[in-house]
Amino acid sequence: MKRQRINVNGIVQGVGFRPFVFNLARRLQLGGFVTNTSDGVIIEVEGRDGSLNEFLRCLQEEKPPLSEIIHLEWSDISPLNEKNFRILASVDSDDNQTLISPDIAVCDDCLRELRDPQDRRYRYPFINCTNCGPRFTIIRRIPYDRPHTSMVKFAMCSECQAEYDDPANRRFHAQPNACGRCGPQIWYETAAEEKILARKNETIERAAVDLLNGKIVAIKGLGGFHLAVDAADEQAVKRLRRRKNREEKPFALMLPDLNAVEKIAELAPADRDLLTSPRRPIVLLKKREPCPVAEGVAPQNQRLGIMLPYTPLHYLIFDELIKQRGDASVPALVMTSANRSDEPIVTDNDEARTRLGDIADYLLLHDRAILIRADDSVVARFNGQTTFFRRSRGYVPRPVFLPTSGPSVLATGGELKNTVCIIKKNRAFLSQHIGDLENLLANNFFEETVEHFLNILQVEPELVVCDLHPGYFSTQWAETQKKWRVIKVQHHHAHLASCMAEWQLDEPVIGVILDGTGYGYDQTIWGGEILIGDYLSIQRFAWFEPLPLPGGDAAVKQPWRTAISYLFRACGEEIPPLPFLKDKPVNLILEMIRKKINSPLTSSCGRLFDAASVISGGREEIRYEAQAAMEFTQAVRSVDCPPLDYLVEVPQIPVDPLIRSLSQQALKGATFQHLAERFHATLSRLLCEIVEIAVQKTGLRKVVLSGGVFQNEVLLSSLVVLLNQKNLKVFTHRQVPPNDGGISLGQCAIGQRLLTKTENNVRYSLFNH
Repeated sequence: MKRQRINVNGIVQGVGFRPFVFNLARRLQLGGFVTNTSDGVIIEVEGRDGSLNEFLRCLQEEKPPLSEIIHLEWSDISPLNEKNFRILASVDSDDNQTLISPDIAVCDDCLRELRDPQDRRYRYPFINCTNCGPRFTIIRRIPYDRPHTSMVKFAMCSECQAEYDDPANRRFHAQPNACGRCGPQIWYETAAEEKILARKNETIERAAVDLLNGKIVAIKGLGGFHLAVDAADEQAVKRLRRRKNREEKPFALMLPDLNAVEKIAELAPADRDLLTSPRRPIVLLKKREPCPVAEGVAPQNQRLGIMLPYTPLHYLIFDELIKQRGDASVPALVMTSANRSDEPIVTDNDEARTRLGDIADYLLLHDRAILIRADDSVVARFNGQTTFFRRSRGYVPRPVFLPTSGPSVLATGGELKNTVCIIKKNRAFLSQHIGDLENLLANNFFEETVEHFLNILQVEPELVVCDLHPGYFSTQWAETQKKWRVIKVQHHHAHLASCMAEWQLDEPVIGVILDGTGYGYDQTIWGGEILIGDYLSIQRFAWFEPLPLPGGDAAVKQPWRTAISYLFRACGEEIPPLPFLKDKPVNLILEMIRKKINSPLTSSCGRLFDAASVISGGREEIRYEAQAAMEFTQAVRSVDCPPLDYLVEVPQIPVDPLIRSLSQQALKGATFQHLAERFHATLSRLLCEIVEIAVQKTGLRKVVLSGGVFQNEVLLSSLVVLLNQKNLKVFTHRQVPPNDGGISLGQCAIGQRLLTKTENNVRYSLFNH
């Protein structure tokens, strides 16, 4: 007889791990116990040697589907002659090492019970078990037990308690366990008058009727509210856009199942897997034509952002819509974050009444508190892998694992698409999507998220890392923190380090970092960078020639300004008479450029795309970020075409030959599609040749690609192909977004590496350029 003590760390709380251990030990006739601690799951098992070996094997091979074992260690201890196996109460400790599960879509077993008239949870909108349901958005602190969640106010009835206490039951220690007798409830009220119109099941019926009649319904979900309308109703969609102040940016859709999705979008096997995964992200899919959804859902966009239902409430709503509609048409709902543009998603009932009262017609509410906001995640399949546009619900707070352990660091991210990141030992915990820090509500959300993560991770950082830009709220917040040391990291260095950290790279690399804006060491706007470096140092090897941005931010929203600037550089005073110049104040823009009036210099690749799109006949003004560049890219059908003229020089990469050649082709009547294809083909070749020069000068053969421009699937795929043909090892983002939503990871990785170096000259040399 032997006894072993086993420490298990990973995602092992709130996912049915303890009942799995209990039943496995009983099956193998082992004695001992299992308990939750802040350090993970502790198991002691006693029995014959062969049974203990079998226990360790099954522990890893048969674990619950939502669990993830990151670290497993065991040691022999003295036997206690224990015959029975028990589940002990959770034990708290000062050093929390366990991982919290993300929120998980309702499982098939619960869905069956939801639709079974004989089941006691028939049509109960909060049905869940240890394999599904809310986790991250209802937890206050570790360990993950009911008193530490927003379910603490709901005392379980005798039947729910019996399930909760039974190790053989699927709901054993399922912390959100509840039923219609003892758990959260839904109700329906008018947005304007706070008048309750329906309760319980009648709520679903009333909401379905109103949705089919073109009304806007705010629905309280898992990580916040959605604003829902019938996606086939053009007038309802227009009304939602007007009230939400969202002119043209695409809305997300929710459809009941894969069959419905296939009627409106193209589906590859990998897309199906993403849509039906327990994480349930929004997946960007190519639109089928003709498409039965309103054009206003995603105007002039070839992709639709689609997700499947992930809460029982979602399924109940679609069941009722199908029942009431009574025809073969596909029910599809716009399900967009409930907020005004650029504000955080609404989570609280009173907040919904205040902030959504003039947007929604009706509110579908419930009384289970959402403790932390979490927007839907957004992904797409590019270049044979999943690319994140937004990493949030379903993925957070799963960490990114780093190659080495080190001191704790807090990183505050950037200004747009903000996330924060906290490193604890070798685990980097990237927060959910916070958004653009451009208003008080977003800034408050940022501060709430920092506080929440520090609390649930029980960590005190030794260092805070922020962006170099002095005007960012995230930077200004960091500078006010008196109890922590603060350092600033250049934006594109953080992009490079982010991709390195994902892949656990620990040697210098070549980085192609392309985005819209980032504050440079020379106080100009960077964004078209070829960097050489690692976590501790970078060399700016090459960059696009900096050109004036007449009007500053105005040029971002009116890319015709940027196009004039680039044409002026390429063609001088003889600017070609392209159609977009008609009725434009060309002389005024040129005067601003000549006199350097509000015309900051930029090497941004994003602005190069804007200028190229306008010159080619594309959008002259945008209604949301990168709209012109996105439409330019979506015009491409193939990059198997001759390039435009271009010139390869370092360190400054000239853009005037490319712009001049593009404008000449446009004057000859080339189509928007043709010009888009040749531009993408040219840019990928140009970048590849610059990288080749960097390889020759440095001997490095690993290349990382980062920055928001690499959400462009055409450029990403074509550049990766060219670099692979040169036998270079290419690394792209797969765990965090390539956009600014991923830079907090890079900031953290740099900060931790700096803390592990003792020489002051090494530690701070990076920040004294």
